[in-house]
Parts: sequence; C-alpha cells; structure tokens
Amino acid sequence: MAKSPGSPKSPVGILREIQINLLECKVCFEKFSTQQRERRPQNLSCGHVLCLECITALSHPLLRKLECPFCRQLCSVDSTSHCQVLSDLQELLFHWSPTSSAPPHRAKRSFGLAGGLTSTALHLCAVFGGWGTLINPTGIAVLGSAGTIVVVHDGEKRVVVFSPQGKELHSFGQRGRGSGEIGYPVDVAVTPCGYMVVTDAGDKAVKVFTSRGNHVLTVKDSFHMPWGVDTDNSGHILVSDIQAGTLSQVKVDYARGLILEHQTAISDLQSPKAVTCCQVTGNTAVMEHLPDDQLPAHRHQRTRLRVFSKDFHLLHETDSFSLMLQSSVRLNMSGVAFDRDGDVIVIDSDQGMIWSLGKLQNGPALTPLVGDHLIRPAGLVSLNNTLVVLDSGDHTVKMYSAKSDAGPVI
Repeated sequence: MAKSPGSPKSPVGILREIQINLLECKVCFEKFSTQQRERRPQNLSCGHVLCLECITALSHPLLRKLECPFCRQLCSVDSTSHCQVLSDLQELLFHWSPTSSAPPHRAKRSFGLAGGLTSTALHLCAVFGGWGTLINPTGIAVLGSAGTIVVVHDGEKRVVVFSPQGKELHSFGQRGRGSGEIGYPVDVAVTPCGYMVVTDAGDKAVKVFTSRGNHVLTVKDSFHMPWGVDTDNSGHILVSDIQAGTLSQVKVDYARGLILEHQTAISDLQSPKAVTCCQVTGNTAVMEHLPDDQLPAHRHQRTRLRVFSKDFHLLHETDSFSLMLQSSVRLNMSGVAFDRDGDVIVIDSDQGMIWSLGKLQNGPALTPLVGDHLIRPAGLVSLNNTLVVLDSGDHTVKMYSAKSDAGPVI
C-alpha cells in the first residue's frame, strides 16, 4: 500500500521529522540558517545546539556564561562553536529535495474553534516550561476561566501550576506512595470548584487535592490501571481504566473528603486512555487503542474515538482507519478535547498535529488546526480563544491562537 504523504515513514514524513527535530532551534523555534548570522546553529559545551541569537539572549553579558535550557549545565559563550554538521545537512536536504517532495503546504481553511476563532490557522503565541521546569509531562488542565494551567510530570513534585502567562506559581505532590504523594502521574483534571484530580498509575489510584496542593482524598477501590481523567459540570470525576477497559464515574463530597458513589459507567472499552467531558453538552469522549494482530504487541496502530451522551449512551464513533479512507490522512489519534462550541479536537502525536473533527453528527469533518512547532503533543485543553497544548517532545506548554503575533518564549 502506498504511504500517505504525511506518513512519518514516507520521504516527506522523514524530511519533516528532520526539519522539526534537528533543523530548528528548540528555544525560539526558528529554523537554523547559515545566511542569517543570528540563526546559525551553535554547539554548547554540553552538546545541545541553539541558534546564536538565543545564546546571546540567554547568556550573562559580563560573565559570558549561560545555563543550558535543556540540561541546566553551565556553559561558556566563548566555548561555543558553529555546528557545521547541521548546516551541511540543511544544505544537503535543500539541494536534494525535489519540489514535489517538499512538505505539503496546508490549505488555509476556516474553522469554528471556541466561537471567536474563524481565522485560517492557529499560530504559536507563547511557549513556557522546558526541560527542568517540566520533565516528561503527561497531562494538562486549566483551572477556571482565569486560565491557570496545571501540568503533571515526572519531576520531584509531580504537579506544577502556572499562571496564564507561563510563570510557575507553585508545585506539589511529592514523589512516593504515601498520603498526599504521587507515584506516577498520568493525567490531571480540575473540577468547577477548583479541586485538582490526578490519576496515579504508580499507586493505581485517583488522588484529589485543593488548588493549593493539600490532599483531600484518594480513590483506590476497583481500579486496575487508571489513566485518563476529567470532570463534568457537576464535579463528578470520570476515569478511564486501560487494563479493566472501563470508564468510571466517581461522585465526591469535596468539602468533607468523602466518596459518595463510585460506579462503572461504561464497561466494554478497549484500552481506553484519554477522556474528556464537553462543558457545553455534557457529552463524554473516550479514546481507545485497538491492538492490531499484524503488529508487535507493544504497538497500537489503530485508535477509535467514541462519544457518549451525559447518560453514557453511544452517540458517535470513528477510528483512524475510517478517517484514512475518508480523507487519505493517516491519523494516530492519541488525545481528545472539546472546544467551546462542542467541536471535537484530536491530537495526532506521530505527525505533531492538532485536528478538528467537528461535531460528528454527520460524520467527521477533518480540519487541520495546528501543524507547526509541535514535536510530540501529549495533551490539550481549550481556553477561551486559545488552544493550550502540552508537548512532551520538548517538555513545554505551547499556546496557539488565531492571532499571528508571536508571544514570548518563557
């Protein structure tokens, strides 16, 4: 079977991976260039590569030293050197690639994200986090209309809270399995009244904290491997269990720290991971990972998206194979969210893209939303007129809006 143009294993897909992972600066996300002095790739003494402009911006003007944003090693500006290998690779690819093999230009199309977004594409407007601040982040949520952003990751303190501008406010959830500790966080959600809910695969539990990080309660009964989590408008917790193949609903009295009810809402799922609840309709979307007998056991090539009503009756479903037949685009759907209009948005982690599927009543209407500056998106949330994307590829949070103005890299 011929590979689709966007397939990571096709020539165009491989070329795109090289351009994203090797030929752009991971601080400012600008492409390296030998023609522009400030964009030349420079080797730090630790081995990481930045553009000359970012090295100048990050270094102390008198000491002429900078802390590598990725490994935190102290490097001297005077010991940097031009990365000739990347320059040669860039020139080689430029001359080798025929015009037809260039990465395809995405047609500009309109979409109705968050009511106010009717532009043709979303543009990167802010980036924050980075290695050290975040380590292998896995889940993201937004606290209220103010836009405080909550991320779970593999750091010593598992939950990090940022302001909407990307300033780290505080962190909590010490590594461990004790009361108030978190073993291996997978996902996070925030209730309407501001409580934070974390799925802990290490402890096979769901743990609830206040917005300041005080432990409220732990839910462990009947979970085999809790994974995705979200909450509905009433504050009820929805948890997918990848081993049990279930979606559970947990009703909690947060003020008293009591579990009121814990029931299995859906029991016939296959390796469910991501789960999200629409604040407009109350519908719930679940992403399943379907094993393919022709592939090694550790690979799940096919994914299925199922949307349920607030009473957990199946409304719509689609899968990656059906989408490929319909649009000739091979999607590896790994995450899902709803925007303010109730449209379904999915992550394609393999290609580093975000797509809108519309409302699904008349079948999916596939529309690209984000295709730039993402390496391996792991989660997303819709905030007002902005998409907030968690990128595990470079351990950052990236904010996209219809405005083309570039924002700060924090």
